[in-house]
Amino acid sequence: MKHPIRVILLLVAALLVLPYVLVPVYSVGHPVSVLMAGRFLTGSPVSRTWVDIGAMAPAMPRSVAAAEDARFCSHHGVDWDSLSDVLEDAEDGEVTRGGSTITQQVAKNLFLWPGRSYIRKGLELPLALWIDLVLSKRRILEIYLNVAEFGPGGQFGAEAGARYAFGRGVAAISPHQAALLAAILPNPVTRSARAPSPHIRRLAGTYTARARAAAISACWTRN
Repeated sequence: MKHPIRVILLLVAALLVLPYVLVPVYSVGHPVSVLMAGRFLTGSPVSRTWVDIGAMAPAMPRSVAAAEDARFCSHHGVDWDSLSDVLEDAEDGEVTRGGSTITQQVAKNLFLWPGRSYIRKGLELPLALWIDLVLSKRRILEIYLNVAEFGPGGQFGAEAGARYAFGRGVAAISPHQAALLAAILPNPVTRSARAPSPHIRRLAGTYTARARAAAISACWTRN
């Protein structure tokens, strides 16, 4: 019995270490998310065309940072202040807000699974710190913009999302359209940039205003 248990433990250890080995590899290339891979394996449709961040409309990365992680340029993969606020809300019985940074979402998208889980969060936090240490802010945001789900039918990445919602590539969208795409990121299945509700339009207006802050893009506009 000891031999099978040892094999299982070795397999588990290998699975835990593998993401840390792959992160440096992902400094180049076009990685896919776990969700994308799952859809490929099950025959579900997947639409994704990789676009380098420098080829996107500048409003796209600014809007996503404004919507998802306003302190993206100043933290080191985990926004501990935001995470602390979420934990305090949970202790008080309040509805918890999303406390994940863009880097944490990259960790989840590339290596983990969706849904709320303390186990997943425990794996996600150190992995986000490692991603921030190994990859540049520009590369982290570029990966996120190319693996995040942006549509209800397997549209992954900002390019596929922009073409689905507006019939044009992400290089040609307006600041308002970029903000609409950012506003649907929590759930692109129930939220739509193609036919935005009043709530999504209000969020887009807020994100458009936030994205005008010059400092928010300082960390990824450098080569």
